[in-house]
Amino acid sequence: MDWDKLRIFYNVADSGNFTRAAERLNSSQSAVSRHISGLENRMGVSLFHRHARGLDLTEQGELLFRTIREVFSELAMVQARITENIKGLQEALKITSIIGFGTTWLAPRLYKLLNHHPELCVTLKLSDNPVDLMIHEADVSITCSITDNDDLIYREFLSRSLHIYSSRPYLFKHGIPLKVEDLDHHRLIVFSDKAMVPFDSVNCLLTCGTRLGIKREPYLSINDLNGMARAVQGGSGIACLPPHIAQKCKGLVQILPEIELPKMRYYCAYSRQLEDSKRILHLWNFLNEEAQTEDAKNSIAPYT
Repeated sequence: MDWDKLRIFYNVADSGNFTRAAERLNSSQSAVSRHISGLENRMGVSLFHRHARGLDLTEQGELLFRTIREVFSELAMVQARITENIKGLQEALKITSIIGFGTTWLAPRLYKLLNHHPELCVTLKLSDNPVDLMIHEADVSITCSITDNDDLIYREFLSRSLHIYSSRPYLFKHGIPLKVEDLDHHRLIVFSDKAMVPFDSVNCLLTCGTRLGIKREPYLSINDLNGMARAVQGGSGIACLPPHIAQKCKGLVQILPEIELPKMRYYCAYSRQLEDSKRILHLWNFLNEEAQTEDAKNSIAPYT
């Protein structure tokens, strides 16, 4: 059987639609659809129920999906263990991270890990798409979300409160919100992609301080935290952002600092089968040390 088609089938089944699978595979939707049709024709069965909302696996598709996942998982773990035990070779470490955190916090610090452990050969993939650690799409995932999977280990290394930010030109033109209810009359910038939110409370500005069931209307929606920060910097409005992203944009000021907002919790996630991996231990120690020594002096002062 064609292993490449099985890999494509697995990603389609896991993501639930052709578009998301094509993004994960760096392919086109039409190419992915053709591969699936070819696999179904070869096997003589339908693997998916196709409908307007996406795809559902048929009974035969469910069986194939579970089998492929088990096979891919075992092969990936065997490969990882073999690599772990080879002496004298560079040790590959594949890391995936949500885009905002990976760009602004992790990537600028990686040189410290590599200087300390020159034997490591690190690959960092930035994506807000979910990654399947059980089939070794990555060794480690840096994430804000926890899935209900006993085969994965999640270790929290960083916890930071969100803050509300704006720019001086915007506040000069539209006024300074003095209490949470004032946000009802301001231009709010929010995260747009509901399928790939980087953390659960990303759009808390829409409900912060409102009555139950009431939601504010956003002024601008963007599917990237860095893009939201740049829009705030340009004077488009007000956004709720992690400090490590806001700090990269000059001119952002914190407003309404007295409002208690949710915290973002960052986890180092990896397969339980790799819990004795030296590569992952090196990464965990690095993340933990960096989080503990992060300098608070870079925080943006509240607007006065």
